[in-house]
Amino acid sequence: MRLDKYLKVSRIIKRRTVAKEACDGGRVTVNERVAKAGTDVKVGDIMTIRFGNRLGKYEITDISEVVRKENASSMYRVLEEDEVMKAEREA
Repeated sequence: MRLDKYLKVSRIIKRRTVAKEACDGGRVTVNERVAKAGTDVKVGDIMTIRFGNRLGKYEITDISEVVRKENASSMYRVLEEDEVMKAEREA
């Protein structure tokens, strides 16, 4: 599945156009490589997303074309979530 579509379906990022912009802007990595919107993702991949004032690291646990809103969070496992400003102050 394309990365931008996965981000939208899993509701990590709510709109696909915003997900595409984040990917093409270099703010998303998959397995520690900068990823474009068309990058194929698979179960087990690790994504890092710097979006707004958030920094998140997620493991893909499921890929599905259609998911109900209540079940979207079962598509990934949160490894880390932090505010960028807080993380930069501590560095």
